[in-house]
Amino acid sequence: MIKYNLQCKKCDFIFDSWFASSKEFDKLKKKKLINCHNCGSFRVEKNLMAPKLINKTINFKNEKKNIRKYQDIKKTINEYQKFIKSNFDYVGENFAYEARSIHYNNKKRDKGIYGTASKQDIKELKEEGIDTHLIPWVENKNN
Repeated sequence: MIKYNLQCKKCDFIFDSWFASSKEFDKLKKKKLINCHNCGSFRVEKNLMAPKLINKTINFKNEKKNIRKYQDIKKTINEYQKFIKSNFDYVGENFAYEARSIHYNNKKRDKGIYGTASKQDIKELKEEGIDTHLIPWVENKNN
């Protein structure tokens, strides 16, 4: 397995992804199966990375602490997601449109909304005085 730091050439979003090998990355890219998590563009390239050097003396206590910290963060994110899913309406890719409808047309809703928006959409909404918040979203795949 190999982990690459990737960058979208359309929106400059940077993210990590794992691949079976460097050849697997090239094969998936050629088939246009690698896309940006932010804007959906297929113009994704490997970003400059520094190799992780392994120290011969492994500190298992620190590793366990890091794993526990990661598990705590993931649990907190999952709790937020559960709260949001039960108290807000999912509007999907129409988030920016729905947010503007609520803001400008005084469209009444029983619940708040959540969904997906690009970095550019979020920036424009904030410039228009529409309060939005980004939260990390983890797909629950039991891993």
